[in-house]
Amino acid sequence: MRKADEERFTAFVEERMDRWRRSAFLLCRDWHTADDLVSTTVTKLFQHWRKVCAADNPDAYAQRILARSWLDERRRPWRREHASDELPDRGLSPDDRVEDHASLEALLDAVGPRQRAVLVLRYYLDFSIEETAEILRIAPGTVKSQAARGLASLRVLSHPPAPVTGRTFHPGRKP
Repeated sequence: MRKADEERFTAFVEERMDRWRRSAFLLCRDWHTADDLVSTTVTKLFQHWRKVCAADNPDAYAQRILARSWLDERRRPWRREHASDELPDRGLSPDDRVEDHASLEALLDAVGPRQRAVLVLRYYLDFSIEETAEILRIAPGTVKSQAARGLASLRVLSHPPAPVTGRTFHPGRKP
């Protein structure tokens, strides 16, 4: 790699490192795994830097590598271990802060990996349907259906129906 390309690569990575790390954490829910995913992403970006530079949207290219790396990691048997409940304390800027991140994390845990990837890409990272489909290499219709199902699951989980008290109605029976 030429010196100029190396400098462009370094600047590209430095500008996006924190964002990649946060989005990787939202996908996998473990800071150590998130760091591994970002390292894998940076390595793959370095290996294919000429393609990345030539891409219409280098950010989407990088995010695709990150999301695909996470999905690949999920398929590996040794990754089926459960992470610790304690997360490292890390300060965030006010724009990045989520008011109740424990609830968000619990909700994201309740949906499947593909729905989680779609929800994070669409609503946390604000990618379009087409960009999300390109990153995950799925059809735009699949993005829409996965997003709809994921949001429906999150709505039910975040606002469970109130318990019914008293008598229940039975058709055909007099009260």
